[in-house]
Amino acid sequence: MYSWITYYTRFKQYLLLEKSLSKNSVEAYTDDIKKLEAFSILFLANQSPDKFSYKQLSQFTEWIASLNFSATTQARIVSGIKTFYKFLVIENDMKDSPAELLVTPKITRKLPVVLDVSEIDAMMACIDRSTPEGERNISLLETLYSCGLRVSELVNLKISNLHLKEDYIKVEGKGSKERLIPIGASAKNLINNYLNNLRTHLAIKKGNEDVVYLNRRGAKLSRIMVFYIIKDLAQKAGINKVLSPHTLRHSFATHLVEGGADLRAVQEMLGHESITTTEIYTHIDTQFLRDNILSYHPRNNKKQ
Repeated sequence: MYSWITYYTRFKQYLLLEKSLSKNSVEAYTDDIKKLEAFSILFLANQSPDKFSYKQLSQFTEWIASLNFSATTQARIVSGIKTFYKFLVIENDMKDSPAELLVTPKITRKLPVVLDVSEIDAMMACIDRSTPEGERNISLLETLYSCGLRVSELVNLKISNLHLKEDYIKVEGKGSKERLIPIGASAKNLINNYLNNLRTHLAIKKGNEDVVYLNRRGAKLSRIMVFYIIKDLAQKAGINKVLSPHTLRHSFATHLVEGGADLRAVQEMLGHESITTTEIYTHIDTQFLRDNILSYHPRNNKKQ
């Protein structure tokens, strides 16, 4: 059994030397394998790739779908995983490819998984606030939800971009585009408590002085660590939905739309290029729509 790094190195050499792929294509393929490694770390105790079964790879594709990657991106990832396992068969690391029968996602947009407010509260109630990590985690969870951040925006959040007295924060989104997001009292208080009472006691590594959320070694939190925190809290709260940090962003947007917020305002808060991306949140509360249609449409009220 090799380490993941060894698999990366061998796969890269194969793609460069035998497949003659460009550097960008090789990086795209290895990024796909890194996602598989992240899944393995989170859910399979860092199982090596040659031990994966078809069922586990299917669960990986379901997890990828839950992270709000586009169907096109999901299809590309599945293609990369299939290529990787073909390589393992060629190299005699495996007898057969468990990825052979993986289904490439249809190019359709699925409704995202969302949490109820009570479920978010339940997750927060499971945090042990007697520890420094607990105070950090409740702050980052509240900030993710109340500001609708992407996980990349959260881990890269800077102290210099916190304008808490003015009730907003500045984040850098996709394509290095900056946007201002209002922030409520609860998130502000938790951020201030973390910064003033806990973060000040860390030995901060060089280059991380302006980063808000740090690990216990004083370095920026990784995306995978945030995935782990969310997964762990969901399990403790007894929530069986397939969650990721992006679920809190979906929940933020859904709760705003259901509460009557203007769709353009939600689009601005989320940093969506097109309002068509934001419009998906108008389709989530299907039970609400069903009840209204059955209650008020004249055909449904008409006595037979």
